[in-house]
Amino acid sequence: MTISGKGFFVWQVPNCDGGDPARIAVRAEAARLTHVLLKIADGTWAYNIDSHGRDLLPPIISALRAKGIASWGWHYIYGNDPLGEARLAVQRTLALGLAGYVIDAEREFKLPGKATAARTYVRELRSGLGSLPIALSSYRYPSYHPEFPWTAFLEKCDFNMPQVYWEQAHNPDEQLERSVREITALTPSLPVVPTGPAYATSGWRPAASELTLFLTKAQALGLSGANFFSWEYATKPGYIDLWDAVARFDWGAPPPPPPPPEEDITDRIVAAWNTRDVATVLALYQPNAAQVSGARTIVGSAPITDWYRNFLGNLLPGGTFTLTGRSGEGNSRHFTWTATSSAGRVLDGNDTLGMRDGKIQYHYTYFTIDRT
Repeated sequence: MTISGKGFFVWQVPNCDGGDPARIAVRAEAARLTHVLLKIADGTWAYNIDSHGRDLLPPIISALRAKGIASWGWHYIYGNDPLGEARLAVQRTLALGLAGYVIDAEREFKLPGKATAARTYVRELRSGLGSLPIALSSYRYPSYHPEFPWTAFLEKCDFNMPQVYWEQAHNPDEQLERSVREITALTPSLPVVPTGPAYATSGWRPAASELTLFLTKAQALGLSGANFFSWEYATKPGYIDLWDAVARFDWGAPPPPPPPPEEDITDRIVAAWNTRDVATVLALYQPNAAQVSGARTIVGSAPITDWYRNFLGNLLPGGTFTLTGRSGEGNSRHFTWTATSSAGRVLDGNDTLGMRDGKIQYHYTYFTIDRT
């Protein structure tokens, strides 16, 4: 399964719309979420179980499924009992019928010896989950955390979900771009689905416009989706502008791709010669253009038209022209070319162009025809 579109992390179900499955599903649908990430475990303990031992997640998963919204599970792990944590993850994920599983591994795995725990954990996890997609949720900048066992985790994962929390700053686009660059440089390099902050801390909160910028940048970088942490914070009265910013963003309408670079004039003139149509060639020239050869200089559309009728119809009839090199920039170009025709071939075409307003103002051409 490919994760795509917008998602929100749920931490504590009772604090999300009162824990009401119907309200949660309606809010998710209105926000056009494609997936919701539910906390299913913490270490070796199942999570979102109420004081009576009732699992709060199945009715939410069912309500979301009825709206066509996928449910993923996430699990904060410590690495002290990697087999126990992995087995609980497998049990919860399969029992709940989840679409995917997210490993939340952070500072505990920066301690000595935790790379072994990470490998033990993910191998047991992958063995139990089979082909179900697995993602790693951890630090945004690997360069800041070289002791974290990135490869040990990622060798069994399908996605990387960096926590791109731009706390105490207001440059989500710059931080996301750097995070993606560093994350994709890891081994193995996996698709990135970043998580942004929809909360406040230590006197800082993101502006709603920053969440929009984060999503816009994610699309511009070609990412398949993005998430936010967390539902509880973003639906509080003081933070609802953050939820609304995500809800309003139309992931289904990515920004238009940049226009393709304009074909260089040297490509265009050789392509026009290959049409063997004089009018097509003349459309590339200014009306008062000058055409210079070793024999003479001519100026204006009428004499240049006559020159090309001779060039394409008599000198190189049925010619096929090939651009072999070019240089220059701005309003100046130099290019070399060859041609084959029924009347002979050119191996030494050597031309210079001067441009004005995107069209040829000056054209110096040199070539010899080998008729052997």
